[in-house]
Amino acid sequence: MVEAGASVLGAASSDRVRQPGGPGRSEKPTGAYSIAQMADDTAALMDALEVPSSHVFGMSLGGMIAQEYKLRHSQRVGALVLGGTTAGGPKAMSPGPEVMGYFATVASLPIPQAIERGMSLLYSDEFLAANKGWLVKRAIENAPLMAPPHGLQGQAIAAISHNSYDRLGSIAAPTLVLSGTADKIVPHPNSVLIAEGIPGARLVSYEGAGHGFLVERADAVNEEVLGFLGAQGGRSAGVK
Repeated sequence: MVEAGASVLGAASSDRVRQPGGPGRSEKPTGAYSIAQMADDTAALMDALEVPSSHVFGMSLGGMIAQEYKLRHSQRVGALVLGGTTAGGPKAMSPGPEVMGYFATVASLPIPQAIERGMSLLYSDEFLAANKGWLVKRAIENAPLMAPPHGLQGQAIAAISHNSYDRLGSIAAPTLVLSGTADKIVPHPNSVLIAEGIPGARLVSYEGAGHGFLVERADAVNEEVLGFLGAQGGRSAGVK
């Protein structure tokens, strides 16, 4: 599985792979980003990796990219898994003011405070209370891989501008949609809309789990995804 921190798979030039948006150890270019650009970047990266086609797992922003990747490069995608994401457009449900305020200020917050506030948005209260120690430890270890302020801003603009809603019906791929019902960042109704819009898509909801349901319900999610992809056959790669 090819992963990209918490956001995107990146661009590939003729002699190297690079990744816009700044997550991880990738380059951190300035300027505007778009979901379409990042979908094309994914295709370029797959070219660089010599992977002509794959199953794709997209989570959150990666799920927006995965939708656009399928729409723009249809023959390169087998099955599609979309987790905690949105199709955007006029029917999308936006996060509440607490979430918007966090993303507007996260770049200026001290790391410990950013982690504390971020985890309260990612996980259910019960899960966070029972697992806060190792979640904080992991977040601190990964903090150096966070995108810089201009990268976060570029990603946010791309996400806000994303709209695949009217094109969901043209996605012809076995599709699994995953969501936590208590997701504060990408509210659960967005996943319902995606599952209703993509022909034959199946929605699996994790009751009471937040945006971090991949962690909260790791065993159940892994079993669901591996079973789904295993039933499709072929080679898989993830967009996360």
